[in-house]
Amino acid sequence: MTKQKKMLIRILAAFAVFVLGYVLSLEGGLRLGIFLISYAVIGYDILWKAVRGIFKGQVFDENFLMALATVGAFFVGEYPEGVAVMLFYQVGELFQSYAVNQSRKSIASLMDICPEYANVLRQEKIEIVDPEEVSVDELILIKPGEKIPLDGIVTDGTSTLDTSALTGESIPRTVLVGDSVISGCINLNGTLTVQVTKEYDDCTVTKILELVENASSRKANAENFITKFARYYTPAVVIAALLLAFLPPIFIQGESLSEWIYRALIFLVVSCPCALVISIPLGFFGGIGAASKQGILIKGSNYLELLAETELVVFDKTGTLTKGNFAVTKIEPVSMSAEELLELTARVESYSNHPISNSICAAYEKQSGTKINSEKISIEEIAGHGIHAIIDGKQVYVGNEKLMKEFKIPYQKTDVVGTVVYTAVDKTFAGSIIISDQIKPDSARAIRGLKIAGVKKTVMLTGDADIVGQQVAKELSLDEVYTELLPADKVEKMEELLKEKSEKGKLAFVGDGINDAPVLARADIGIAMGGLGSDAAIEAADVVIMTDEPSKIVTAMEIAKRTLRIVKQNIVFALLVKAVVLILGAIGLSNMWEAVFADVGVSVIAIINSIRVLRTKPSQV
Repeated sequence: MTKQKKMLIRILAAFAVFVLGYVLSLEGGLRLGIFLISYAVIGYDILWKAVRGIFKGQVFDENFLMALATVGAFFVGEYPEGVAVMLFYQVGELFQSYAVNQSRKSIASLMDICPEYANVLRQEKIEIVDPEEVSVDELILIKPGEKIPLDGIVTDGTSTLDTSALTGESIPRTVLVGDSVISGCINLNGTLTVQVTKEYDDCTVTKILELVENASSRKANAENFITKFARYYTPAVVIAALLLAFLPPIFIQGESLSEWIYRALIFLVVSCPCALVISIPLGFFGGIGAASKQGILIKGSNYLELLAETELVVFDKTGTLTKGNFAVTKIEPVSMSAEELLELTARVESYSNHPISNSICAAYEKQSGTKINSEKISIEEIAGHGIHAIIDGKQVYVGNEKLMKEFKIPYQKTDVVGTVVYTAVDKTFAGSIIISDQIKPDSARAIRGLKIAGVKKTVMLTGDADIVGQQVAKELSLDEVYTELLPADKVEKMEELLKEKSEKGKLAFVGDGINDAPVLARADIGIAMGGLGSDAAIEAADVVIMTDEPSKIVTAMEIAKRTLRIVKQNIVFALLVKAVVLILGAIGLSNMWEAVFADVGVSVIAIINSIRVLRTKPSQV
């Protein structure tokens, strides 16, 4: 039986005895006895915690306040009020427990990604071992339905992977021989053989779990304030209650000691800071949970505050706003068809491992549906220029402008932005193929969303050529762009941009977490794209976008702002209600029931308000 169910049973049992004692017209010892039974059922653990806290030197906590107020109520003959305070306090604790569990559910799915075993191929046999016992370069077998236990490269088999536990993305990802796979994903259909590339402690799944588990250790300013507030506030109200109980009967003639003790008990019940101590950390925890449901990992509640105050967002280009891989974006034939130009260029480039060559070959295979004809041809690679080949007795030239000029081949220069590969046959220009790093479909939506969210300026820093950077910035409607920057130049520009924000405003840098580590460290908040492919991203950044979607930055900011708004609502509401009832209690205009509402009622309302953040939906910009 869970703790929640046990507590619910205790509450119901205590409430039944309480109602019985309230309905029956009992007097004297019988009346005291039945309310003591109800009180013991519901409050024994609070009394024990209070006593234990006293012996440990932790006197002034909520358990001490509850014990003092309720036991005091019994001493002045207010038995029903004493039981009611403890009963409703436990109801509030039950609500808190439920709310925390709701918050944890969104993060619990991350905990489910942890693999329990690995099928290792050793001496032509399969051994089922703990993932921690597998070494780098060993082969593991992953059957359909199993979790991938370690990061690695597929050496045999094809399959589709469910990455939703890591990214929140429901669309399965297809993997082939040579593709990288990461731990925590679920193999859906085919059997895969994977060569391990990282030990368990360095794997993606381990890094993510460490990140989530340590998130609560980084507290927001509001949480730190409440911790300090409670440390001084609780002893102050106990002293104030003692003064309220004894000073008026001593100095004011005719005043009843029992009446002022009752007022002091009301004062104690109202003053308990439960609503603040419970609801504020719960609100931030809920924000982190809501973000994780969207594939956004936030390392601590302090970063939620920073996200909510972000005024400037600075982006890296490659791998952040663009896909980070080259692809053929345009073919411009001159003396042959586009299909012939692509095939001829691909046959020459098939002998190179350069990313540009690979992109041309991939484009041909995708268009034709066949493999490149890899017959032996004569190849001469001209460094910094391109390739000179002899195919079917014809002189073929494939390369950049320098190659065309070197062999005095008249060519047509293209105005399209990107890397241009020119092709000529027997010194007759055949056409050009443009390769470029494609902008992510999500990037434009991200920039629009950031501006709607109140970000004052969006900037791009890139080491790429000026013409390429300017084109990307224009397409995405970025406010500023700085190109052809070295890592040191990026830090220098970052220093300049930091001076542009307001005193309370924050600057966020979005990069890949590896090449941009110095800038990530210098920014107020570092956001890493591509968490799936980079350990360094998880290590270096404060926030990791696991889905590779820039628009998730907008979602993270929306969650952060809503979390801060809810936390502030709770603080104002709790302090306002408590202040009013404290004054009324001190002057004798409120009783223990109003005190119960001011304590437990406010706590329950604040908790319910806090868990609203879990229902934050992604931006629809």
